[in-house]
Amino acid sequence: MTDLQTSLIVIGGVIVVGVISYNKWQEHKAKKSVERAFSSSHDDVLMATEDRASSSDIERHEPTFASTDYDDTAPVTHAEQEAHVEAESDAPVDMMQATEEKELPVDYLIDCTIPLALSTQLRGEKILPALQSLRHVGSKPVHFAGQHIDGGWEAVTHGGIYKSLMAGVQLANRSNALNELEYSEFVMRLRQIADDFDADPDVPDMAEVMVTARSLHHFVTEYDAKLSVNVQTNGAPWSVTTLLAALERQGFDVRPEGRLVMPDGDGGVLFSLSTNVTLAEETTSRLTLLLDVPAVSPARDGFGAMTACARSLAARLDGTVVDDGSQPLSDASLNEIAGQLEVFYADMEAADIPAGSNRALRLFN
Repeated sequence: MTDLQTSLIVIGGVIVVGVISYNKWQEHKAKKSVERAFSSSHDDVLMATEDRASSSDIERHEPTFASTDYDDTAPVTHAEQEAHVEAESDAPVDMMQATEEKELPVDYLIDCTIPLALSTQLRGEKILPALQSLRHVGSKPVHFAGQHIDGGWEAVTHGGIYKSLMAGVQLANRSNALNELEYSEFVMRLRQIADDFDADPDVPDMAEVMVTARSLHHFVTEYDAKLSVNVQTNGAPWSVTTLLAALERQGFDVRPEGRLVMPDGDGGVLFSLSTNVTLAEETTSRLTLLLDVPAVSPARDGFGAMTACARSLAARLDGTVVDDGSQPLSDASLNEIAGQLEVFYADMEAADIPAGSNRALRLFN
């Protein structure tokens, strides 16, 4: 072996050792930066009340609305099938109006409702097995309510005695509107149940139902909005393992699919967080916080909580709050979004589908 070859081997070995040492140093630095950020006595990740207030006092600009061209018109109200009124009618069914505050499983506004008049009174335990056989048609859920012998309506339960039933198939969801095939399957299977109970279903005209379903899906499409803000590192990437552990301590829940969510305190989700990397990667340079706007009640101030969390993370991790195009988001920009959100929420309220309500959660699912 010549002196030149020996020298090259030695130089190559030094380079390899240097690269390995540098990578180890970077990993150590990323881990330590996250540990330092969450080991001090900072405020909670949702930040103090004064920070929350500062994000909602003035108008905000919307940089990342998933649907900024929303329509400020209310959807065509679902036709009251048992009375066969036109789809434009906003008059709810009398029997549903009397008890809608009970959050009945069948909803006159978002379901195609079909009454089933029973020839004799039936107990809930006799009815339920048949109803369990019809829970979905396609991607649309099916629900039932029963009229108790005292005249009130409720979810069918064991021990109850019912003189009539109401079936409802959801008219739309985020994916699509109820179609002819799904409606035909619903009616066919419902007739089978009706035959078992010697009931007489009052089936609405398919053409009218399809018009109402498409109108409701148009509303869902127009108001299917998501808001996101990002926290981007100003220097070295963050260690994912250390970061996830710290976020869990700050109140985030890790879902089975790996998604991080901030609970709202009542079993729901306030907003979610993504590390933007696969489980195989060890570091990340960007975190994304996402608010599902129609699924969160404005009373919970999901946007205020999310932006406060983003600011807190940016301060702790030496990062910057940016939009999807990596442009810094100023307080003025964030504040302008709140003004748009107020209009958005008001429009949903006017359509009788307030954000965060059971109706909204069913539709935007």
